Amino acid sequence: MPDYGFWNCAKRSPEAVVLVETASGRSTTAAELAEDSCRLVNALRGLGLGQDDAVSVVLPNSREMLTAYLAAFQAGMYLVPINHHLTAPEIAYIVRDSGSKVLIADESFASEVENAAAECGLDGERLLAVGSLPDFSSYEDLLAGAATDEPDARTAGQVMNYTSGTTGQPKGVRRKLPGIDPDQAGALYAMFLSMFGIAPEDDNVHLCGSPLYHTAVMMFATDSLHYGHQVALMERWKPEDCLRVIEERRVTTSHMVPTQLHRMLGLPEEVRGKYDMSSLRTMIHAAAPCPVEIKQRMMQWWGPVVYEYYAASEGGGTLVTPEEWLERPGTVGKAWPTSDIRIIDEDSGRECDPDVPGTVYMLLGSNDFKYHNDDKKTDDNRRDGYFTVGDIGYLDEAGYLFLCDRKADMIISGGVNIYPAEIESVLLTHPAVADAAVFGIPHEDWGEEVKAVVQPGEDQEAGEPLVENILSFCEHKLAKYKRPRTIEFIEEMPRDPNGKLYKRKLRDPYWEDRDRAI
Repeated sequence: MPDYGFWNCAKRSPEAVVLVETASGRSTTAAELAEDSCRLVNALRGLGLGQDDAVSVVLPNSREMLTAYLAAFQAGMYLVPINHHLTAPEIAYIVRDSGSKVLIADESFASEVENAAAECGLDGERLLAVGSLPDFSSYEDLLAGAATDEPDARTAGQVMNYTSGTTGQPKGVRRKLPGIDPDQAGALYAMFLSMFGIAPEDDNVHLCGSPLYHTAVMMFATDSLHYGHQVALMERWKPEDCLRVIEERRVTTSHMVPTQLHRMLGLPEEVRGKYDMSSLRTMIHAAAPCPVEIKQRMMQWWGPVVYEYYAASEGGGTLVTPEEWLERPGTVGKAWPTSDIRIIDEDSGRECDPDVPGTVYMLLGSNDFKYHNDDKKTDDNRRDGYFTVGDIGYLDEAGYLFLCDRKADMIISGGVNIYPAEIESVLLTHPAVADAAVFGIPHEDWGEEVKAVVQPGEDQEAGEPLVENILSFCEHKLAKYKRPRTIEFIEEMPRDPNGKLYKRKLRDPYWEDRDRAI
């Protein structure tokens, strides 16, 4: 096993700058980050925490967030990153449900965190504030008073992410601790990047612009640290800021979502042309369907450096290189070497033939997990050693996966299955559309009809002329039964900062009205 892993890299190159926070310009060397992580382990142990215990964090993209990850990772603990946009009751629920014995929070989220702390059942000693929060102890003082020695009995920990909670209460995805040395675990995690052609310990700079509380964002940033790369950390992502950071930091790799690609393409051509993108080598995207035209335009701009994969917090997955995608536009690739994909007809329980859509199942393998405190949900998503997160897709003759949509989002109109993602992909190619969401609403005869909600682009006037323009545009690209019957406009789509669309916030009112009428 190559001796990668963050601490091995730090011992070889202690003065290497491994973290740059782009907003403040604060830089951190490998030695400083390693020392912080050791201090935090020793401090948490001083509070009585040990192996298998959980630590929740409500932190921005920062040195403190990565310190918490590295501390849990070498102490056999579970790190529970919490979305800092959640409300106080939602934060408190995750802290309690995860069994976290410590909550570390940043003062910038004071309004929700203070109220959440009152519901968590943790005393002030185990409530740690980066900055100052009432009834919290000082994170900085705790770290300053802790030993810098490498902790004894080091063993690899895990991140315990909570599902987004777009339907029902979020559930923690908990895996057994691997029971191996954290350096060995770090080396194994780092090797994941090699699937995308990324090399270790060279001049790679990884741009992290999305929130680290997301599973994949944390994984790619920390795998980059384990591989000996520098991480450029944006606290808030904006399209032109992203281009500026890529040029200034000579960024080589990043992980993005399709919404970010769409927003960068939405910049005026003269703005996009101002920045040098020649450093880019491997730009990876996932988390949502990407319209074919959007990805084609990105590759025309950035070159054949755009990789894509399909996976979930629960595991994965598939991978497609730029060259493979250009041969099969729209695919999310073939199964990873350690994975396998099956398409199952839920009614018969049999595998679907090539090109026939069904529920996508992925191999559990050694990546087994359970939903914390929910055995029923764990059991319900499994079949013969495979699991599903409810996506619909098909495999072609060569084994390449094409996604249609999530089962929960599928529209059934007059007995016909309609996939909103296909319609959204068309809407997003309209020059006046900044963002779009499609879903089914009640219809007396058909069961459901197609509804679209559109966020107009800058300087675009919402109104009937734009509705007619968009519908006319769809006539040439979508079969009649797929076209939206009505379009409404919204000032800003309800997405989280990583681009995940909370479609239920748009859809639910229509069904609630129907239910009240009944």
